[in-house]
Amino acid sequence: MILHIAAFRWKDDVTEADVTALTDALMTMAAGIPELRSYVAAPNLHLRPAGFDYGVAAVLDDQAGLDAYLDHPEHLAAYESFIGRMLAERAAVQLPIAEGSFR
Repeated sequence: MILHIAAFRWKDDVTEADVTALTDALMTMAAGIPELRSYVAAPNLHLRPAGFDYGVAAVLDDQAGLDAYLDHPEHLAAYESFIGRMLAERAAVQLPIAEGSFR
């Protein structure tokens, strides 16, 4: 299995309404992508200093599932409609995980 994590830092003009609309779009998108085993997208709680503004974590079975998710038309539409204009900086990693490794 693969854990895909993306972190975003927003441009200064991004509003709370922008972030809410993005979150709604991403959660709707995730419900329609069967390759996603688990998915969360939300603003950073900022419980520690620094960090990015927003994060996404997706669990998928394999590379094919990751590709299906990232190349899905609704994922691309979310990027076009929201992330592209909001984004100042992005970081992403894909980590191998064993089934049942989340406790």
